[in-house]
Amino acid sequence: MILSSTETIPGREVVEILGLVRGNTVRARHLGRDISAAFRHIVGGEIDEYPRARPGAGGRAPARRPARPRALGAAAVRVVRFSSAGVMKTAAEVIASGTAVRRA
Repeated sequence: MILSSTETIPGREVVEILGLVRGNTVRARHLGRDISAAFRHIVGGEIDEYPRARPGAGGRAPARRPARPRALGAAAVRVVRFSSAGVMKTAAEVIASGTAVRRA
């Protein structure tokens, strides 16, 4: 299955738009990372504990999405986007969404 952040896929013609598909994951913060980040906040420096945790969530959200496009008969998902939102004080949801399409 092709996943693309663009509207078009070079060399591929879309014959049918099947609809919106999405996948999500919720990630809780880690107490050790919170303590380390708080220390960096006091002494200065880049707080990289949270960005390092985010790729795991970004990888899980699209991994949960392919079942729906496949069930629809999609060959590709275009205009893939990621967004995140806090769902609790100590957790965030990462959502991946796109448009499932059938191509020639």
